[in-house]
Amino acid sequence: MEDTLTGSKPSATAANERRLEVVTFTLGKEEYAIDIQRVQELRGYDAVTRIANAPEYIKGVVNLRGIIVPIIDMRIKFNLGTPTYDQFTVVIVLNILGRVVGMVVDSVSDVITLEAGQIKPPPEMGAALDTDYLIGLGTLDDRMLILVDIDKLMSSQEMGLVEKATA
Repeated sequence: MEDTLTGSKPSATAANERRLEVVTFTLGKEEYAIDIQRVQELRGYDAVTRIANAPEYIKGVVNLRGIIVPIIDMRIKFNLGTPTYDQFTVVIVLNILGRVVGMVVDSVSDVITLEAGQIKPPPEMGAALDTDYLIGLGTLDDRMLILVDIDKLMSSQEMGLVEKATA
C-alpha cells in the first residue's frame, strides 16, 4: 500500500507497530491475550512432577522432548479461584528469552490481529494492583481482552523463572 502524500511504501516495521497478533485464552470469566510470537506450541494438560517447596502457582515440571519445562498455573498466579483441569485445559508452551515455560490456562480461544486503534492503555490502578506486565486492553466488537506482556511477567523477580536480559 502506497502513502498518497509521499508516494513511498510504509516499511514492514511501521506496519507491524500498528498491529499485534495475539493468542487469546480464558482464565475464569476473563479473556486474556499474549503475543503469538512467544508461543511455541499448545498442549493438553498432563500430569506434572511436583517440585518440593515451589510456590503454589508452579505446578511442577514436565519433560518436553528432552527439555525440562516448568509449568505455571495462571489461575493460581492471578488469584482467580481454584483451578479445575478438564478436556479444555491447555498448556501454552512459551519461549521467553530463550527459556521454555508452560502456562496452564482454562482454554485457548483463537488467534486475532489487533490494530493500533483496538489497543487501549492499561487503566491506572495505583499501588492497589501491579499492572507492569499489562500491555493494555484490546477491544474487539463486544469483547475486552487483557493484553499481557508475557516477557515481563515471566521474567519478573517474583516469578524468578527467566533471568532478566542484561543490557
